[in-house]
Amino acid sequence: MEVKVSDILRPDQPVRTAVGALAALIGAQVEALAGVADDVIVTGVSLRAQAIAAGDLFAGLPGARTHGAEFAAEALERGATAILTDKVGFARVSHLASEVPVLVHDDPRGVLGELSATIYGRPSEKMQVIGITGTSGKTTTSYLLESALIAAGRTTGLVGTIEIRMGGRRVPSALTTPEAPQLHALFAVMLEQGVDTVIMEVSSHALSLGRVDGVRFDVSAFTNLSRDHLDFHRDFEDYFAAKARLFSADSLTHAERAVICVDDRWGQRMADVARGAHSAVTTVATTPEVAGASWRAGPATVSPSGTQTFGLTTADGTTFDVVLRLPGRYNVANASLAIALCAALGVDPHDALEGIAAVDVPGRVERIDRGQDFLAVVDYAHKPAALDAVIATLREQVQGRIVIVVGAGGDRDAQKRPLMGAAAARGADLVVITDDNPRTEDPATIRAAVREGALAVPESERGHVWEVADRARAIADAVGWVQAGDVVLVAGKGHEIGQEIHGVKYPFDDRDVLGAAIERVVGEAQ
Repeated sequence: MEVKVSDILRPDQPVRTAVGALAALIGAQVEALAGVADDVIVTGVSLRAQAIAAGDLFAGLPGARTHGAEFAAEALERGATAILTDKVGFARVSHLASEVPVLVHDDPRGVLGELSATIYGRPSEKMQVIGITGTSGKTTTSYLLESALIAAGRTTGLVGTIEIRMGGRRVPSALTTPEAPQLHALFAVMLEQGVDTVIMEVSSHALSLGRVDGVRFDVSAFTNLSRDHLDFHRDFEDYFAAKARLFSADSLTHAERAVICVDDRWGQRMADVARGAHSAVTTVATTPEVAGASWRAGPATVSPSGTQTFGLTTADGTTFDVVLRLPGRYNVANASLAIALCAALGVDPHDALEGIAAVDVPGRVERIDRGQDFLAVVDYAHKPAALDAVIATLREQVQGRIVIVVGAGGDRDAQKRPLMGAAAARGADLVVITDDNPRTEDPATIRAAVREGALAVPESERGHVWEVADRARAIADAVGWVQAGDVVLVAGKGHEIGQEIHGVKYPFDDRDVLGAAIERVVGEAQ
C-alpha cells in the first residue's frame, strides 16, 4: 500500500537548515554543483521515497535486499532537495548530483539520528523524555506512567507498541520505536501541540539500529530481561548489551538518571552499568531477597475482582499506598517502576497514585466479559517467561481449570517455540495449540515445534494438548470446553488487530473473536 505524505506526522512550522550545515555536522562529503549546497534548504527527512515531502532530505541507505539509493529518482520527483547515502549508493545516484546536492558518508545510518534531530530543531531537548526498555512490561509501565503524569498535571506524549498518543490523539504504531526521521518529526509535532513529557518504549532493535540516536533522554528505565529476539541478537549477552545502550557511559543515548527494577540479576547488572556512566540510579524491588533497593514494594492484597493494593516504601521510610486494577506480581513491579519514575521526574508520587489506580492496558490481562460464568482473558504474552507469569496470576485469582490458546510467531526465534509449548502445558489443564502470526513460514511446522515442547512435559505434570490450526476455531473450541469458574486465556497477540499469513495481514482481533465465541455459548445456554 502506498504511503501518503499526509499520513506522516510533520510539524506545522518546520526548521529551515542549509545542506552545507548538515554536511558539516556529520562530516559528509558533498557532491553538488559548485556553491549549490549552501543555498539548498532542507525542512524534513525520510528514509522512504513514497513518504517524501517537498523540501525533504532523502536518506538512501543500504538494505538487506535493496539499496535505498535505487529510489532516489522517485524521491526527487516528490520534491526531495538533497540526498544522503554511502559510496555504494552514490555510484547509483551520481548523475543526480547535477540536480540536488548528495551527501556521501561511510555510515549514513549511524549519523541519521543526529541529522534528523537537527533537521527538526532538536525537539527532544525541549521536553522531558523517558525511555523504558526491558523484555516484558514496557507497555504496561508506559501506560501507568502516562496516567500518573496526566493526574499530576503534565501534558504527555506516548510512543509505544500499541499506539502513539499526544493530547488525546491516537496514531497506530507499526514499530515499538519508529525510525529516527519519523521519531524526531513526531517529537517536533508533540512540542508544537504543547507536550512537555514524552514516554517511550525503547526496543533492543531500536537501540541496535540507531532509531533513537539523537534523542536526549532525561530518564531511562529498565523492567526485566528474559528470552526474546534471539533471531536478531547473536546471544543473550548481545541482547543485554543492546538494552544497555540506554544506560552505558559509551552511548550517546544514556540518561543522567536511571530507574531500574532489580528483581532479576539482569536488572542488578544494569544498575551497575548505569552507575558506571555516573547516572543517578534509583532501584526498585518487589522481592524480599533483594537488599538495598531505593524503593521496595510490600506484599499485595488481591481482591476477588483482581484489584491489588500494596505499600511502596522509599529508602527514607515513606510509604505510599498503591491501588492497581491490573493483576499479577509483575504488575506490582511495573506500577512501582512507574511511581519511582514520577519521583525521578520531580512529580510528587501522591499526585500520581490516582492515575495509577485507573489504568487498564489493551491486550494485557484484558478481560472479555459477555455475562459468562467463567473468566476470559486476552494477553500479549508471547515469550515463555511472560506466559509463565500470566498463568501464575490467573492461578492466584481462580479455583477452576485453565485452558490456554497459544502458538508462536513465524520468522522469529524458532528455539522459543517448544519453550512456549512447555510453559503452557505445565500451567494449563488444556492447551490448544494454534496459529499465531505464521508470516512466511509453514504454520504446521511452527505448531509442531510448540506441540513438541508441550508433550515433552511429563504427562503427570501437564494438561491435555489439542492442536487446532484455525485460530478462530481454536478459540471457539476452548470456550466450548470451559465450565463455570474456569478460565480461558488467549495468549500471544494481545492488542493486535491482524494475523499475518504468507505475507498477507488479515483482520483478526483475539478480543473480538473471543467475545463472539462467548456470546454464542451464552446465547445457547439461555
